Amino acid sequence: MNLFRGRTGISSRSSPLPLPAVTSLGLAALGLGVTLFLGCTENPANAKTDSSAVVEAMPATVAIAVRKTVPVEVSAIGNVEAYSTVSVKALVSGELVEVHFQEGQEVNKGDLLFRIDPRPFESALRRAEGNLARDTAQLHQAEANLARDTAQAKNADVQVRRYENLLKEGVVAKEIFDQFRTTADAFEATLQADRAAIEFSNAAIRSDKAAIESAKLDLGYCTIESPMVGRTGNLLVHSGNIVKASVSDNLPLVVINQIRPIYVSFAVPEQYLADIKRHMAADKLEVSATIPKEETRAGGLLTFVDNTVDRSTGTIRLKATFQNREKMLWPGQFVDVSLRLSTRPNSIVVPSRAVQNGQSGQYVFVVKPDSTVEPRPVTASMSLRGETVIENGLQNGETVVTDGQLRLAPGVKIKVKKPVETQSR
Repeated sequence: MNLFRGRTGISSRSSPLPLPAVTSLGLAALGLGVTLFLGCTENPANAKTDSSAVVEAMPATVAIAVRKTVPVEVSAIGNVEAYSTVSVKALVSGELVEVHFQEGQEVNKGDLLFRIDPRPFESALRRAEGNLARDTAQLHQAEANLARDTAQAKNADVQVRRYENLLKEGVVAKEIFDQFRTTADAFEATLQADRAAIEFSNAAIRSDKAAIESAKLDLGYCTIESPMVGRTGNLLVHSGNIVKASVSDNLPLVVINQIRPIYVSFAVPEQYLADIKRHMAADKLEVSATIPKEETRAGGLLTFVDNTVDRSTGTIRLKATFQNREKMLWPGQFVDVSLRLSTRPNSIVVPSRAVQNGQSGQYVFVVKPDSTVEPRPVTASMSLRGETVIENGLQNGETVVTDGQLRLAPGVKIKVKKPVETQSR
């Protein structure tokens, strides 16, 4: 009863516990301590096991180093230019009465584009032809007068010679001889006038013929045809407007661009000029053009090297010609250009994502046969379309990590994961 009251605190005076009670409490405490000790000794092992499970395999994507022929290329940003551009203008003034094409239409050389009112020019042609007929008739009249006066002049010369002999014989008086002499001189002057009339008529005829040719040209200019194969642009003057042939007011009716073939103009640093000239002397250089965010590539040939290096930029202007049969390239468009100078056979190539930069230089994570990785220093040279050429440090067929390098360390085991494919909508 004393023990009960002492443990519950009912009594204010405590009594010493009997020995059997102390022994029972000690054994209970000892059993509790052993249990806690055993529990503590098992936790580190369990923690170690869980930690090793977390770092056992890290997900990563890999690629295989391959040996292949790599093109040596110079990359630049290019601008597409029309192969030729024609601003179609009116060569005569008048009313634009017909338009024979749609804006943006493909036209061939000789296709009818516009027609200007031809009636004033038809009238001018008829007037010039009438003048030619008149002057031709005058020429015939002058030639007939010359023939008549020539015959009369010959007869007058005969009379002069006859009366000159009679004058010497004293048969006729000198006054009669002088009359025939004067008549002969008059006919000679008439002949000169006839010849002058003929020359005048010939000059008038030549002028009339020139006027006819000019009138025919003006009449021909009333019909405007396409000067080349190309694509029409925006219609700048519509039917019903008056067009003028003056230089100050002669605005284009439409602009035609030839896009097959087509040019791509680009600039490269002048340090490549010597290589470009050397390779161009040996063979034609291939040029490829890619529209940004598109995978389609167009192929062409380098056809022009400018004769001057731009001092302000230190670049040389080049042009490549593309057949552009699929009309992929468009004037004014910006494209990614690659100029192929030569090729490098038997080069070790890996994806550019595999090459990392560290404090000691460039390196890659190489995957061992046991799926662990090791960082390996490499010497990388040129990069082309997402691939990098490795000069040394890798062998053909070795596997390298291309994604997930930030979570890797020497000896870490990886688990190869497939790249996520973008689903098309």
